[in-house]
Amino acid sequence: MNVAIIGLGLMGGSLALSLKKLDFIKSVVGSDHNQEHQKQALELNLVDSIVSLDTIKKCDVIFLAIPVDGLIKVMQDLVDVSSDTTIIDLGSTKAKIVTSIPQEIRKNFVASHPMTGTENYGPSAAIDGLYKERVVVMCDLENSGGHQREVAKKIFKALGMKKYFMGANEHDRHAAFISHMPHAISYSLANTVMNQENKNNILALAAGGFRSMSRLAKSSPNMWEDIFRQNKGNLLEAIELFEHELHKLKNSIINDEWDAVHHNIESGKKLHDIFD
Repeated sequence: MNVAIIGLGLMGGSLALSLKKLDFIKSVVGSDHNQEHQKQALELNLVDSIVSLDTIKKCDVIFLAIPVDGLIKVMQDLVDVSSDTTIIDLGSTKAKIVTSIPQEIRKNFVASHPMTGTENYGPSAAIDGLYKERVVVMCDLENSGGHQREVAKKIFKALGMKKYFMGANEHDRHAAFISHMPHAISYSLANTVMNQENKNNILALAAGGFRSMSRLAKSSPNMWEDIFRQNKGNLLEAIELFEHELHKLKNSIINDEWDAVHHNIESGKKLHDIFD
């Protein structure tokens, strides 16, 4: 297979590194709207070459590893690809993408979300093995063509990913709680501390807990503004439910209800029984 990747940042660049190691992949080419990213991708040997949209359309598989708004725009430029072409997106929200797919290429399209990443971005953040043993959610797969479904599954299996299947709307609600809300909290935590503490105190006192909770605040503002906008309704619900839980804990502390505080902590601690 000849593969093209549009978007050569963390997700696209890491994907390129892993794809190049698969024996059924002949070539990996790419494109990025950022000229500096294109240059870096070549210097880091992420892709074999930077190519035009016309060349991308001739590839067997096209990955879209760009923010959702840009992804929706690019889809309009791919309406004339071959019926055998497989288009796979890596967007963090799915419902808006799925409803925006041009009808001409609906069978070509496989909506997916690899549940992986770091707080870093750009080609220099690319990591070989980023996708290995991670979950990939494939949405509304019944609307993709049979050939395209098999191609996507083959690639994700070869990358060592664990495949899950669900509807786009279901995905977006789950993602709001598991991914999008934590990012919103991390940005808010960082801003709260920055507005109250001077930099020297932050450096002197910030230990593992704060660093872990604020790590997500390093993530790309452009990408996360896009995600928050696309999944606004689900994100607001998640934030409101979080605020309710925080308000309960706050009131227990105000009222010296330490048994309730202990119960709250003990209840939250059970989350990691799922992971451990």
